[in-house]
Amino acid sequence: MQGAVRKLTRIISHRQVVGFRSYCTDKVVVDIGQPTSASHPQLLKDGDLTPGISTEEYILRRKKLLDLLPEKSLAIIAAAPVKMMTDVVPYTFRQDADYLYITGCQQPGGVAVLGHDCGLCMFMPEAKPNDVIWQGQIAGVDAALDAFKADKAYPMKKLQEILPDMIRGSSKLFHNVETATPAYMELEAFKTLAYCNNVRDLTVYTHQLRWIKSPAELKLMKESASIACQALLLTMLHSKTYPFEGMLAAKVEYECKIRGAQRMGFNPVVGGGPNGSVIHYSRNDQRIKHGDLVLMDVGCELHGYASDLTRTWPPCGSFSSAQEELYALILETNKHCVELCKPGASIRHIHNHSVEMLQKGLKELGILRDVGSSSYHKLNPTSIGHYLGMDIHDCSMVSNDCPLKPGNNY
Repeated sequence: MQGAVRKLTRIISHRQVVGFRSYCTDKVVVDIGQPTSASHPQLLKDGDLTPGISTEEYILRRKKLLDLLPEKSLAIIAAAPVKMMTDVVPYTFRQDADYLYITGCQQPGGVAVLGHDCGLCMFMPEAKPNDVIWQGQIAGVDAALDAFKADKAYPMKKLQEILPDMIRGSSKLFHNVETATPAYMELEAFKTLAYCNNVRDLTVYTHQLRWIKSPAELKLMKESASIACQALLLTMLHSKTYPFEGMLAAKVEYECKIRGAQRMGFNPVVGGGPNGSVIHYSRNDQRIKHGDLVLMDVGCELHGYASDLTRTWPPCGSFSSAQEELYALILETNKHCVELCKPGASIRHIHNHSVEMLQKGLKELGILRDVGSSSYHKLNPTSIGHYLGMDIHDCSMVSNDCPLKPGNNY
């Protein structure tokens, strides 16, 4: 009864009552299928299109991409598709990084076109009444114009009518190969350019832009890394009482999400004992034996930006002498490599330095016979690192030989 009274009081407090009639004085907030500063003021400030990134920054990204594109060329970027776990159950949707980077739209079903003449043109899905009942509102043409600040916007059903003329007016076409869809690839105009070898992968340009992060992006990445670090530290404290790979994976995911992360960057790698040597171990189904080490490779995503870190420790509380010697070597190598992370260095250069240090140290420990031994690459076939950003392995089109610049993350 008291709960009902409190609920009624809250309702009345938002209304002005005249006689037997009442009217709502609450401001109506339009739902566009993703957070806005009006619907989620706890996440976005006025002027933000996505949390931490302003509308102006998105517009600037589009201008920079157009500056890179050749004259009379067109760029097409499709949203990521919805992937199904079963016939009726979808996997949690994750937007394609390039589409999100250019449009700010976090939803599936759209196709964005960028050109010197048309600016940003977005083809948006249309919600059917039944879809809204089951899945909620989605961003349509109005949201494309008002929220995403597209120069032009049309419903998807207009794509086959409008896009062919845009393609025919272009001498070269760039598109996101990863999310390419028959909606535009089956158009005769697209096929004609493809036949003439005038269709290219857009990621050559988008990865070049995404490689250098803005101050707003760096801030989000630091926050993402901070969340992952806090989560991992609490998981380490948890490991002595609960020495099970699966429990530690669940713990780190919980701690990340309760601190604001939307998802994990990848399935946590939690390898106890010999499982820690499996690079992308994902079963996480074993008990960690007393005296064994556990390796965790984890990361989370915060508003589209990822973190990625790896740590190894003894859940029992102490290293054996052999474990401690090897751990000390790797820690020393890590510290030296961090010092090398400066403008002008490259991932390849830093990696080669790590190989030299580890080969020398492993020989001194008696694990390798000689410094030039090919056995080293069997022990450690991975690189020292990779670029980091909107994707875990970010900007794959940028070579590891490129000199690092301010704004790079890896």
